[in-house]
Amino acid sequence: MGRIDDGKALRKSLKSDLKRRSAKQDVKSPRVVLTGCLGICPKRAVVVASAATLQNGQYLLLSGADASAEAAAMLMPDRVP
Repeated sequence: MGRIDDGKALRKSLKSDLKRRSAKQDVKSPRVVLTGCLGICPKRAVVVASAATLQNGQYLLLSGADASAEAAAMLMPDRVP
C-alpha cells in the first residue's frame, strides 16, 4: 500500500478491524490482498472492496489508517440472524 504515507499502518489497522468484526460475527476472518487500483487509481488514497461491495459496484477510498474501522463496517456489515 505504497500510495499513501502510512500504507503499512492502514493495512495493519484494516486487518485488525476485520479480524475483530469476524470474531464478533463468528465467521472466518477475511484476507487483505494487495492488488491494482481496480481502474480508479486515486491520488494519495487506496481502493478497498469486498465481494459484497463489488457486487453492488461500490468501492471505498481510504487515505489513512484512521478510516479503517468505518471501512471494515462497510466491507463486512453486521449479519442479520
